[in-house]
Amino acid sequence: MQDLKISLIQADLHWEQPAANMAMFEEKIWSEVDDADVIVLPEMFTTGFSMNTNKLAEAPHTNTYKWMHQIAQQKAALIIGSYIVKEGGNNYNRAYAIFPDGKSEFYDKRHLFTLANEDQYYTRGEDRLVVEWKGWKICPLICYDLRFPVWSRNRLSKENAICDYDLLIYVANWPKPRVAAWNTLLKARAIENQSFVAGLNRIGVDDLGHQYSGNSGIYDFLGDSIDLAENREVIITSVLSKNELNEFRTKYSFLNDADEFEIQ
Repeated sequence: MQDLKISLIQADLHWEQPAANMAMFEEKIWSEVDDADVIVLPEMFTTGFSMNTNKLAEAPHTNTYKWMHQIAQQKAALIIGSYIVKEGGNNYNRAYAIFPDGKSEFYDKRHLFTLANEDQYYTRGEDRLVVEWKGWKICPLICYDLRFPVWSRNRLSKENAICDYDLLIYVANWPKPRVAAWNTLLKARAIENQSFVAGLNRIGVDDLGHQYSGNSGIYDFLGDSIDLAENREVIITSVLSKNELNEFRTKYSFLNDADEFEIQ
């Protein structure tokens, strides 16, 4: 089974300045990311967590999408990050997963953050996404989704004993006052789903005065921290072992006993 090298780019963001943010991330990727299989960018990585959809929403497959595609192709990596997309008259907080060959899939944020009125500016997604890359199944989710374990629940097929996913990724703008919940819930999602979990949060202060302390991290299937970074610009890179994951799932087949349910 092939190992997977993943890089999370924890950074401050330029408020509502897509070009500046793409330039910043491009510099970091080319100077600090080496041979990663997966490169992860934060939630709304081109703008910060903005409700200014009239100004910032992009049509599908335009500026930011083309930039992500170029990075994916040049770095031969799967790149994941969310930004503001307008399609069919609706705005979405959309995470794209773009492959080096130009193929792409997307996930629209399901749980909109009503405390910040996100639900008044964006349309929620209806479908979860799992992509396959280098023998791994990867499920990208967005920020507030972390608080809702049913949506992220990993299921084991009774027929072939194969799980929905091996790696759960959360991209976020998660404020500092509630960072204890962020830390705790990332561990919980790893334990309950017997999966690697990567959580990428931004740092800095946005133009609305919200503070972000990062606390981005990668956790193994036991909920143990593989790497964690607080309140600094840094690229977290770890190599994840599929063999170790499969051995643990075989020895401790807890997902066999999970409840059956459907999401409405």
